[in-house]
Amino acid sequence: MKPQYINRELSWLDFNLRVLEEAQDGSIPLLERLKFLAITASNLDEFFMVRVGGLLTALQSGSDKLDPTGLSVHQQLEAIGKAVHSMTHAQYECFLEHIEPQLAASGIKRVSATALTEEQASVVEHVFKDQIQSVLTPMAVGDGRDFPLLLSGTINVCVQLAPAPDSEDPRFAVIPFGRSAMRFVTLPSAGGYEYMLAEDVVTHFVQGFFPGEEVVSTALFRMTRNADFSLDEDEAADFLSGIEEVLRQRRDSFCVRLELSSTPCKEIKSFLQSSLSITDEFTFECAGPLDQAGFSRLAELPGFESLRYEDWVSQRSAGIEPHRSLFDQIKERDILLHHPYESFDTVVRFIEEAAADPDVVSIKQTLYRTSRNSPIVNALLRASEAGKQVTVLVELKARFDEQRNIDWARRLEQVGVQVIYGVKSLKTHAKVCVVVRREPQGFQRYVHFATGNYNEITARFYTDISYFTAKEAYGADALTCFNAVCGYSQPQGFRKIEIAPISLRRRLLEMISVERTRCENGHEGRIMAKLNSLVDSTIINALYEASQAGVQIQLNIRGICCLKPGVPGLSENISVVSIVDRYLEHSRILYFLHGGDKRVFLSSADWMPRNLDRRVEVLVPIDSPDCRDAVIDILNQCMRDTNKARHLGSDGQWTRSADRTVRAQAEFQKQATAAAKSAAIARRTILEPHQSPNQT
Repeated sequence: MKPQYINRELSWLDFNLRVLEEAQDGSIPLLERLKFLAITASNLDEFFMVRVGGLLTALQSGSDKLDPTGLSVHQQLEAIGKAVHSMTHAQYECFLEHIEPQLAASGIKRVSATALTEEQASVVEHVFKDQIQSVLTPMAVGDGRDFPLLLSGTINVCVQLAPAPDSEDPRFAVIPFGRSAMRFVTLPSAGGYEYMLAEDVVTHFVQGFFPGEEVVSTALFRMTRNADFSLDEDEAADFLSGIEEVLRQRRDSFCVRLELSSTPCKEIKSFLQSSLSITDEFTFECAGPLDQAGFSRLAELPGFESLRYEDWVSQRSAGIEPHRSLFDQIKERDILLHHPYESFDTVVRFIEEAAADPDVVSIKQTLYRTSRNSPIVNALLRASEAGKQVTVLVELKARFDEQRNIDWARRLEQVGVQVIYGVKSLKTHAKVCVVVRREPQGFQRYVHFATGNYNEITARFYTDISYFTAKEAYGADALTCFNAVCGYSQPQGFRKIEIAPISLRRRLLEMISVERTRCENGHEGRIMAKLNSLVDSTIINALYEASQAGVQIQLNIRGICCLKPGVPGLSENISVVSIVDRYLEHSRILYFLHGGDKRVFLSSADWMPRNLDRRVEVLVPIDSPDCRDAVIDILNQCMRDTNKARHLGSDGQWTRSADRTVRAQAEFQKQATAAAKSAAIARRTILEPHQSPNQT
C-alpha cells in the first residue's frame, strides 16, 4: 500500500469493529450491547450489497483500476474476505459466549428443540401446524429446475432429500421464509421471556413438509444480493419508472455473500455455492443464528429496563419560548440546536407553524430520507391543501429509501405540491427548508439548514445540528439554490453559502490554504472538523500540506478515514479521533482559525468524492457569535472525549485511551438538561396573562 493513504473499504470495516467493541463492552447495559451487535450485522449487510457488490461488478467488467493505496480490485476483495471472516467469528463469539448467556441469566432465553418443556413443545407444534406450515411453501430445486428467486437478506432452509429410487443423485428443496415477521416464537414460561427461533421450529418439524420422503440433512442459509445499481438518466425516458426498474434489478441481482448455519453437510454447501455462483471467499459458516440484525427486535422487548441505558430525554431548547411564534424568535436572532440533546420537535414545529400560518405564502424543502409516517410531510400536504405554494425536492435516488420516497412524492403531487425528483446525474443531499411569509414590511424569508435528515425518528439517536436564520443573505442564497436545482437556471453568485458540486470543494481548499499560508508566514494556523467520512485524496493532500506548514489539525471522523495522521514529515500535526457511543455521530461541522476571525461552518457533505462532485450539498457559514461559539464548543468537547473516543495511529490502528473520565455525549446531555431546567425556572418568574384571541 502507498504509505500516505488507508484503503477505504478496510477503513470502513475498522469502523464496524469499533461498533462491535461496544457490543463486547461489559460495562454497557446488556440489551444495548445486543443492539450494537445488531447494528454491526446490519452495517455489514449494506457493505456487501453496495461496496462488495460494486467491486465484484468492476471485477466482472475487467477493471484493472487501482485505488489510491495502490490495491487492485482483486486485492481489495481478497483483503475484505479475510477481514470479514475474522469479524464474523468475533460477532458470533460475542453473541454466543457473552451476550446470550447473560441474557438467559437475566430472563431472556432462547430455547432449543431438545430443551423444550412438555408445555412448550405442545405450543411449538401448534404454531408449526397452524401457522408456519400454512404460510411457508417448500420448492424443489436442482435436477434441471431453476434455483428460486429468493429475497436478499432473508432466511431460508435448504433440505437434502434421499435420492429417488432410480438414481444416486441427491435431491434438494428450499423453504423460503420471505419477509415473514414471525422470527421469535414466544414460549410459555414461569418468568422472563423464553422464545424459539422460527427457523429452528421449521428444521425441527421439517419432515412435516415432506411426507413419505427421507430427509437426509438440513441447513439454514441467507444470501445477500448486489444492490450497487444506478440509473442511466440520459437513457431513461421516465425517471420515476427508471428508479422502479432499479429496484426490480436489485431483487434478482447476483449473490455477493452466502451465510450458512454452522457445519452444513458438504453436499448442501456445494449445491448452494454452485447454484448461487459464490466462492469460499464470500461463504460464511456461522456458529449461531443467522441475521443477527434481526435481534434488534429482541432488544425492544417491554420490561427489562435494568438492561437498557438510563433515559436521556431530548430537551426543549433553552433559547426557544414555547408560546411565542417561532418566526418572531428567528427574526430576533439566529437559533442553533444540537440534536438529539435538544429536541427535533422544534424543526417539526417550524414546518407545522408554516403550514398553519395564514401569512405564509410558500414553503420550499428538500427531502432525502423521511420516516414512514412523517409529520413533516403531512404538514407539507396540509400546507398545499390550504392554498400555499409548496415545492419539495424528493430525492428518489436515496439508496434503500427509493420506494418510500416514490410513495411520498406521489402523495404530495396528488394535493398539488410541486415535486422535483432530484437533479439529473446528481443526488440532492442538502438539507434546506425555506419559508416565505407575508409581513408588514414585505416578504420575509425564514431558513432552516441542517446536517441531518428531516426524519423525526432517526433524529432521536443521530447527533446533528439545526440552524435557523431570517437574515436576508441566507434567504436569498437558499432561494437561489432551490431555483437552480428545481429549474434550468445556472446558480448565480452566492453571498453566504456554497454548494456542491459547483463551489463547495473550492471553498474548502481555499480555507485550508489560508491556514497553511498563515503558518508559512509565521502565524498560527488551526483547523478542526467533525465528519462522518474523509476519503477525498485532494482534500487529504491539502491537509497534509497544511500539516507540513505547521497547521494544527484536529479531526473527528466517525467512520471511514483514509488519511494517516502522525506520520513524520507528512502529517505529524494531524490527530484523528472517532467517537462511537449510544448516539450515532452524524453532524458535519468545521472550524478554521482564520487569523483569529474564527470561520465556522455546518455542512451536509462529508469529504468524499461523491459528496463534493456528484451530489448537491451545502456549506453554511455560522455568522452569529453565540451560535458560532456553540459550534466550537461542540468540536472541543468531542476532541476532549476520553471515554468513547478511539485514536487513529500512524500505523492505521485505532486505540482507546486508558483514561475514561470524559464522555462527550454525556456532557452534552447534562448541559442541555441543565439549560432547559434553568429556562423553565426563569419562565416561572414571568407572569404571562392569557389574552383574548380578539386582542391584537
